[in-house]
Amino acid sequence: MNRIAKLSSWLSGIVAVAMMSAPVAAQSPAAQRGLTFMRTNCARCHSIDKVSPSPLSVAPPFRNLHLRYPVETLEEAFAEGIVTGHPSMPEFRLDPGQINDVISFLKTLER
Repeated sequence: MNRIAKLSSWLSGIVAVAMMSAPVAAQSPAAQRGLTFMRTNCARCHSIDKVSPSPLSVAPPFRNLHLRYPVETLEEAFAEGIVTGHPSMPEFRLDPGQINDVISFLKTLER
């Protein structure tokens, strides 16, 4: 591959990454707060974007949650505390505002 082709390939990759992160700026304030919550509390184990693998291989990427559950139905679980069969996952109880923010963010991953 010649230099121009390599440079073109590299620039295409940069543009693709920039396009993937562009929707973050266009998110609603609730979705942005949900993303912040997810980065702080979930991202060390779960993938919280549309492409990356989860850092912990047994933790499902959040982009696939809507394939298993309508995310709106997770409101009660978030309010009561999500408990899983994985002892390393902490239990979270979210307040109504946090639930709205997290669901708003999860909906952005469905697109």
